[in-house]
Amino acid sequence: MAPASKADRKAALDVAAWTFNIVTSVGIIMVNKALMATHRFTFATTLTGLHFATTTLLTIIFRWLGYIQPSHLPLSNLIKFVLFANLSIVGMNISLMWNSVGFYQIAKLSMIPVSCLLEVVFDKIHYSRATKLSIVVVLAGVAICTVTDVSVNARGLIAATIAVWSTALQQYYVHFLQKKYSLGSFNLLGHTAPVQAASLLILGPFVDYWLTNKRVDKFDYSVTAVFFIVLSCTIAVGTNLSQFICIGRFTAVSFQVLGHMKTILVLTLGFFLFGREGLNLHVISGMILAVLGMIWYGNASSKPGGKERRTYSLPVDKSQKHGLLSETGDRDDEV
Repeated sequence: MAPASKADRKAALDVAAWTFNIVTSVGIIMVNKALMATHRFTFATTLTGLHFATTTLLTIIFRWLGYIQPSHLPLSNLIKFVLFANLSIVGMNISLMWNSVGFYQIAKLSMIPVSCLLEVVFDKIHYSRATKLSIVVVLAGVAICTVTDVSVNARGLIAATIAVWSTALQQYYVHFLQKKYSLGSFNLLGHTAPVQAASLLILGPFVDYWLTNKRVDKFDYSVTAVFFIVLSCTIAVGTNLSQFICIGRFTAVSFQVLGHMKTILVLTLGFFLFGREGLNLHVISGMILAVLGMIWYGNASSKPGGKERRTYSLPVDKSQKHGLLSETGDRDDEV
């Protein structure tokens, strides 16, 4: 009875984590779309810096209240993480500016195979045939309903490549750092958010001016625009936290695959809130295919052998066997 209740509790927490991430992610996209499209606040990099500044403030309050315990993260790992994360943010913005919407979507879809490659190389993960096919179905479904015109240029390709690899590395690093240093989601945010906030708030205005030819300090900060900025920052705390929770509980690949549910929801809400132009049988069929692929992936990857770590062992004498097993078990616990 105990194992069953433990499994049910884990499943409930998994669903709660995904729901939290989907609600906050879709919510912030809708708010940012209104902020940028309606109120013309197009300073995405600076806005992200404000998001992390708000997240930093919350982690400081939680640490002061005793909800976050002291933890350690080596400076070298912190710098690498922030480098990947900031390159991901800036790279995505530049990729969207320099590429067609179709190629931008293709680049985002390519994060899944890149994340798979990282897991195979660094974690020795093996995917079953059914798991691989389910990922292909998800990619095909999302591509059908999001990819339109596709045009490629040299600088756009470079920007997209940097964005894809830095995003995949950042998400892989979230899982890696939490496991290696036994860091909770808020603990890791407490280490990374202040550095990201400082770096993005310093560099953000210059990057945004380069991308939009507009200065953030010259923007007309109306009461409504400020309200949406504050709302965006508030929701971003949940988005940042839920991302770390999901990747910590699962992996970067699972986060990417099931995360495309957010793409489907954003499209659906966008059609209802901002006009139904573009909603047709072609798009609907892609959405249905993507959702079916996500369901298949969840089922296939959870089965024995669907997605597992490969272990390699050498033949040993019986007298040494017990010692080797103990040593291997210790190593697995460290990973």
